[in-house]
Amino acid sequence: MNKHFGELHVLQDINLEVAHGEVLVVIGPSGSGKSTLCRAINRLETVDSGTIRIDGVDLPAEGRALAQLRSDVGMVFQSFNLFAHKTVLQNVTLGPIKVRGLKVADANEEAMALLDRVGVANQADKLPAQLSGGQQQRVAIARALAMHPKVMLFDEPTSALDPEMITEVLDVMVQLAKEGMTMVVVTHEMGFARKAADRVVFMADGQIVEEATPEEFFTNPRSERAQDFLSKILTH
Repeated sequence: MNKHFGELHVLQDINLEVAHGEVLVVIGPSGSGKSTLCRAINRLETVDSGTIRIDGVDLPAEGRALAQLRSDVGMVFQSFNLFAHKTVLQNVTLGPIKVRGLKVADANEEAMALLDRVGVANQADKLPAQLSGGQQQRVAIARALAMHPKVMLFDEPTSALDPEMITEVLDVMVQLAKEGMTMVVVTHEMGFARKAADRVVFMADGQIVEEATPEEFFTNPRSERAQDFLSKILTH
């Protein structure tokens, strides 16, 4: 896969496979193409060349077929992206009712179970603005799960949160990983990468520089670029 922003070649010959049930964590310096990669997987970002396949099916470029396949790919953003004028419960049920055709009662029941799973069932009738950032992000995770996705994409899901809220979101993500959810996680949280990742992908300057298990990557990075990156972030 290749992607340009004008003269800037932000994704350079990216070739990546994620196995069913695998937790892939993408790390690297700012501007390395991590978020663009994450958004390209869901066609929120167009690409210049390359194919994206989910379960062996090519992801269409646009139209209804894309919307249908996209419902197999849950996305959690930095900034929550909840509907401000809808309650927490309505945010979670909207997709299943509109896209999957679920009856309201069934969607509500499933949504409450998901909100309970992420620890915010008691906030169901509130509007997003009445919740903390950590609670909003957990609602966003529940909303993505409500579509029964085959894979979950997380684009720096904790970067907009206060430090004490980061743990509550990461705990939910660790639990999802343990339950076998296929996940691609762009993050700066090295503790999460060490604990939950099956594989770490290190990106720099639009390229995948290195792929390894967390143990290998954090104890013995092969590339100078990764060694330099880790020396800066792990000593502070």
